[in-house]
Amino acid sequence: MSSSKSDRGSETRELLLVTAERLFAEHGIEAVSNRQISEAAGQSNNSAVGYHFGSKEDLVVEIVRRYSESVELRRTEMLAEITGSPDLRDWVSCLVRPTTQHLASLGIPSWHARFVAQMTTHPALRERVSKESSTSQSLRQALEGMFRLIPRLPEDVRQERSDMGRLMLVHMCAERERALHAGTANPRSTWTSTADGLIDALVGLWLAPVSARR
Repeated sequence: MSSSKSDRGSETRELLLVTAERLFAEHGIEAVSNRQISEAAGQSNNSAVGYHFGSKEDLVVEIVRRYSESVELRRTEMLAEITGSPDLRDWVSCLVRPTTQHLASLGIPSWHARFVAQMTTHPALRERVSKESSTSQSLRQALEGMFRLIPRLPEDVRQERSDMGRLMLVHMCAERERALHAGTANPRSTWTSTADGLIDALVGLWLAPVSARR
């Protein structure tokens, strides 16, 4: 393959990824077909998505991987700065700030937070992406550091709060991104202050007492 043809192929892949992320964020993953993505990306070949990525599921995973690399790098750098910290906020920060920093770097408009929110409502895709994220060394390290500093919890409570924390992070970021896109965000609110609020809430969540009725 010539270099010019290879370059065109890479440009087409990138265009399809960006277009798919926007359409999935705006309309939902199930509502958007591969053909619609190809057409919106200006591709005369309606099978372009299948040619470059395979299935829609494979396309979604590729979008997630584009984001994961940036977040992984940011989290690794943060972890190196807090080694051995006895402050729970430091470890929770490592779960929150790499994501909000990445979203801030995308500028306005961006669609990634809303895409992630759509993806987490799709059972099969959520399970596949969750399996991929479980291989993240930095994520495991951050969670291990956090769990060393929270009170011992019954396993069902720990799982419940993990789900609450994940949903809080995903959907608050999606709401922030939506408000920025619509121009309705509080002028004093930034991705940094969004992260501050999330960290406060998550620390409170993990330190909250467990109801005696359990």
